[in-house]
Amino acid sequence: MRDIVKEFSGVRALDGVNIEVRRGEVHGICGENGAGKSTLMKVLSGVYPYGSYEGTIEFDGHEVRYRTINDSEADGIVIIHQELALSPYLSIAENIFLGNEVQRFGVIDWDETNRRAAELLARVGLSENPATIIQHIGVGKQQLVEIAKALSKDVKLLILDEPTAALNDEDSAHLLGLIEQLREQGITCIIISHKLKEIRRIADRVTVIRDGSTIETLDLADGEVGEGRIIRAMVGRELSAMFPDRTPDIGDVKLRVENWTVHHPVDPDRLVVDDVTFEVRAGEIVGFAGLMGAGRTELAMSIFGHSYGTGIRGEVYKDGERISTRTITEAIANGLAYTTEDRKHFGLNLIGDIQVNISAAAARRLARLGIIDGLRENQVAEGYRTSMNIKTPSVATLTGKLSGGNQQKVVLSKWLQTGPDVLILDEPTRGIDVGAKFEIYGLINELVAQGKAVIVISSEMPELLGLADRIYTLSEGRLTGEVAREDANQEVLMRLMTMGKDES
Repeated sequence: MRDIVKEFSGVRALDGVNIEVRRGEVHGICGENGAGKSTLMKVLSGVYPYGSYEGTIEFDGHEVRYRTINDSEADGIVIIHQELALSPYLSIAENIFLGNEVQRFGVIDWDETNRRAAELLARVGLSENPATIIQHIGVGKQQLVEIAKALSKDVKLLILDEPTAALNDEDSAHLLGLIEQLREQGITCIIISHKLKEIRRIADRVTVIRDGSTIETLDLADGEVGEGRIIRAMVGRELSAMFPDRTPDIGDVKLRVENWTVHHPVDPDRLVVDDVTFEVRAGEIVGFAGLMGAGRTELAMSIFGHSYGTGIRGEVYKDGERISTRTITEAIANGLAYTTEDRKHFGLNLIGDIQVNISAAAARRLARLGIIDGLRENQVAEGYRTSMNIKTPSVATLTGKLSGGNQQKVVLSKWLQTGPDVLILDEPTRGIDVGAKFEIYGLINELVAQGKAVIVISSEMPELLGLADRIYTLSEGRLTGEVAREDANQEVLMRLMTMGKDES
């Protein structure tokens, strides 16, 4: 790809980008959110058609001009987006061959469809029945189905956009192993990821993009290029520490939850959260660690307006007084806020502008006689745009056009507008690059400096170790440990996170 330029409404997202990928290699692309990584791949795959950008694309020695995704797929280029493009109500086999159905005399041959699907699933190491409905398998397995779908199209160049962003460590390791197998089979891969450890493990070379421009391409084969070197190229500065300095000033207990028990919403006999008691103090950051399925998100959602689960029991105290959080309205009125782990589906209205999103949770504060004061709403949104450093020229910008880091700042602004005393942040930096993470960490530090109590749920142990004053661990819905900052390390946390019910 040579001198690629792509603009959106006068804003230059790509500014003369150059990238060269060798046949049979795994090529990483890194950069801060908003750097232009996904946009570049959409240009390559025909999502943004020829004529909508400047520059040239050469594939297999010939200049190509793709006008649709079908054109690029015909040449063997397949892209798997961060938001998986699977129909949850169709089977695995139906999803694999959707738009490319196996037919006989004009009728779908289901026996052959399922047979071919089974072969492709075996190739990606998935033992599921091809007739299984997609919504009944986890995100990690869905990612493998996407790759099986790509293999069904005789892929030559496979593009994976943040393929492990929503996966746990085990699923991520399996996926990376599969990419290595594909390389051995001669399939070229481009992987976009903010997880630098994974890039260093899997990629032969990495190209760094910053602010829509190519910075440099680094050879990782000899193992001499460290994470710090890549980070310098990504952010244009040294990150001397991954976490901003903070001197804790911890006060009295702000929130206490006692004997909290939650049952599964579909299977009421199944305990998801089992008799959990914890507390968080003013000015304190408390982390929650646990493997997938440990019950961390379920605990948070059930406390915040009983928005998950059935048969919920337990008591919630704020500043020593018992409060009700049975509805989201009650939770907000009592000073609680919860930022979901899935900001795109549950945290934001992506087709709404920034101003509407920021006012969504506290619209009554901006209303007169039941009608929102548009001028006041705009002033509030502009205030957060400045104070939260949301990188956009206007609060009228659609939220879906922002980078992940800036979207997360909008989510935080929305909940800060409710005036909370306790913030529950569920995976606050998921899908965000290192530079944006540092900014989010700084915002969290500012919140606790104001005397707010902050709970951070994270799948990244280094994040919890770098942020939290105390860390609770969950396993199989039970609280298995409470570790102070000075006693915490990855080995201690992992031991507690894997503790069975008989041990806890």
